[in-house]
Amino acid sequence: MNSITRLAALISLASLFPLSAIAAESKGTVEVVHWWTSGGEKAAVDVLKAQVEKDGFTWKDGAVAGGGGSTAMTVLKSRAVSGNPPGVAQIKGPDIQEWAQTGLLDTGALKDVSKEEKWDSLLDKKVSDTVKYEGNYVAVPVNIHRVNWLWINPQVFKKAGIDKAPTTLEEFYAAGDKLKAAGFIALAHGGQPWQDSTVFEDVVLSVMGSDGYKKAFVDLDDKTLTGSDMVKVFTELKKVATYMDPNRAGRDWNLAAADVISGKAGMQLMGDWAKSEWTAAKKIAGKDYQCVAFPGTDRSFTYNIDSLAVFKGKDNAKNGTTAAQQDLAKVTLGEDFQKVFSINKGSIPVRNDMLSNMDKYGFDSCAQTAAKDFLADAKTTGLQPSMAHNMATTLAVQGAIFDVVTNYINDPKADPETAAKQLGKAITSAK
Repeated sequence: MNSITRLAALISLASLFPLSAIAAESKGTVEVVHWWTSGGEKAAVDVLKAQVEKDGFTWKDGAVAGGGGSTAMTVLKSRAVSGNPPGVAQIKGPDIQEWAQTGLLDTGALKDVSKEEKWDSLLDKKVSDTVKYEGNYVAVPVNIHRVNWLWINPQVFKKAGIDKAPTTLEEFYAAGDKLKAAGFIALAHGGQPWQDSTVFEDVVLSVMGSDGYKKAFVDLDDKTLTGSDMVKVFTELKKVATYMDPNRAGRDWNLAAADVISGKAGMQLMGDWAKSEWTAAKKIAGKDYQCVAFPGTDRSFTYNIDSLAVFKGKDNAKNGTTAAQQDLAKVTLGEDFQKVFSINKGSIPVRNDMLSNMDKYGFDSCAQTAAKDFLADAKTTGLQPSMAHNMATTLAVQGAIFDVVTNYINDPKADPETAAKQLGKAITSAK
């Protein structure tokens, strides 16, 4: 099914978002659809909003909570079908290319600002390629998240008799056993498909390495997806799931993070947006919490790049939306915003000049480690796009993976070999 057909197939929800009204006193209005709605995320996006408004433009907030972005995407697609797209929307990975192919994204709005600000030299090629279509920038990258993080409450570890962070799956299981024996939740987790698949891709990376991960989720190689290594992945995933919060069904990720922060749980597997919750709780990296690569993935970096895509509109230039889009883009890649946003969001900047000098900007130990690893892994096969976070493949393929993984985790009788076969068939059907 092609991109346009997918969009047209959706039921219209356009009534949820009335047409933007132009504030007479502003230079122009830009409506921004996004899913930055948790405490730390909201603090981060408010920084961008404040700067755009300081520059004389009106920001119309189109925040849509829930689903790791899937709900926002449903609303966005419905609006596009009804001819009422926002000026800017949070879109990630291959979906940017898919949207651009429909002709709905503006290939000219960012030309001047990207040249003036020298984006090509500022950004790693993997980052710039993500936000370009046929050589033109159609989106601005906001930040880089590392997904394969394990978050630890050291005080809980100490109470459970654990003296160091796990570096192998065996050590992870041993820590989980001690946490459970001491009465703690071993692994805080939210039982939502995208969270289940975040854990799944971590296990794939641990068992199969970066090359195997690429073959599975980027190349979609059938032998890799259904082979003996994938059977081992599902076997390990089943064991990891035994340490998850038994009351996890339907929980949002930030509620799981709160359990680790409050001392109810010892660990959480989540991207570094989780750090925004620790920051909001006034906790200090390296003291109140630890961030380490998921066991077995220390030489890999699964990334998730938040991006803001610019949409065409017949009156964009006339009503000031184009000017507002350009201002938003310039602010987004400026040093000041890159610093403040990532510190609030828990991520790292997209600018290479900042990544190589994190000390100068006051980033904490977790961010400094992430930046160092990003630059190192960019020179190897260690830097890989996150499947669970819309970076590695299409939403159709991702959805097929989500279904198989979530059904497997929640079925006590599920068989690893059968699951691997189901994964291969599901992906083949979704291509």
